[in-house]
Amino acid sequence: MNKLPAGLFNISYREDRQIFHTKFIRFWMVILLILIITGPFFLNGYLLSLADLTGIAIIGALGLNILTGMAGQISLGHGAFIGVGAYASALLTSRLGISFWLALPMAGFVAAAVGLFFGIPSLRIKGLYLAIATLASQVIIIFTIVHWRSLTNGTSGILVPSPNIGSFEFDTDRSFYYIIFGVLVLATLYARNLFRTRVGRAFIAIRDNDIAAEILGVNLFRYKLLAFFISSFYAGIAGSLWAHYITIITPEHFTMVVSINYLAMIIIGGLGSVLGSIYGAIFITLLPEFLRVIAGSLNGIFPDIGNALGALREIIFGLTVILFLIYEPNGLYHRWQMIKAYWKLWPFNY
Repeated sequence: MNKLPAGLFNISYREDRQIFHTKFIRFWMVILLILIITGPFFLNGYLLSLADLTGIAIIGALGLNILTGMAGQISLGHGAFIGVGAYASALLTSRLGISFWLALPMAGFVAAAVGLFFGIPSLRIKGLYLAIATLASQVIIIFTIVHWRSLTNGTSGILVPSPNIGSFEFDTDRSFYYIIFGVLVLATLYARNLFRTRVGRAFIAIRDNDIAAEILGVNLFRYKLLAFFISSFYAGIAGSLWAHYITIITPEHFTMVVSINYLAMIIIGGLGSVLGSIYGAIFITLLPEFLRVIAGSLNGIFPDIGNALGALREIIFGLTVILFLIYEPNGLYHRWQMIKAYWKLWPFNY
């Protein structure tokens, strides 16, 4: 009698440690990689720019989800850490003449060092108190950027050079696409692998119950600061890519609204999930464009609909987050899991 497979069963530690467990998953990962590589040849300039912005947002969301969703340390200063990475990369390349390829990881480490410093309060406080502390980091960093004019040019901003290899410059949406998605693939693989390591399991233990984790031998001092370090490193990388993509940065690019947007990404996508970060970043990045398309299609019938939706955009954004918290608190990733489970068991209802 032939037995039908009823699930995924690992019979060795080697199988359990694999990132992609089945041939089916590996097959679709190869297809996805091919689509990523060939995508720019089938997309127009507008869609390419959206893809680039979405890729940068995913990198930043992955970092925040490691800190908040995985380690349970809420942060309202993620936008400021992205700003640190952007300004660090801009100064390294424009004033010191360092190559973008070196400035990119250096910007990540600069942001990680700043995040490490502002993560120190997490050793004594948590929850809403930690949120207020990270909110203070947002205010302090942006205040420093605005008023340290000799270094940052204040509100005038900094012109950032495009990356180059020899005489070839990555100054178009198509060429920069490959830099963003090359970094994104590495960042996603690292985040996915982090969940399976000793460090990742320590993060999860701290998130679930930090007192119990400490009793079991988890070093809270080490792992809480490490969570801020990794998260801020991701933010710095995202900031560096953003700076060299738009080629000019000002403090207005890294306001409190940016931090709230990233927090909304991981809430809507799904806390503690790599795929949730991706879904949430795509949703939040494309939501304004979706509203703009709706306004454009209705503009002939209602001439003032574009202005009305523009004024109501923040309200629609906030309402979207509230609806997700009420009706889908576990995010889009959980809904995707439910859909997969339904079709896996269909037509049975158990």
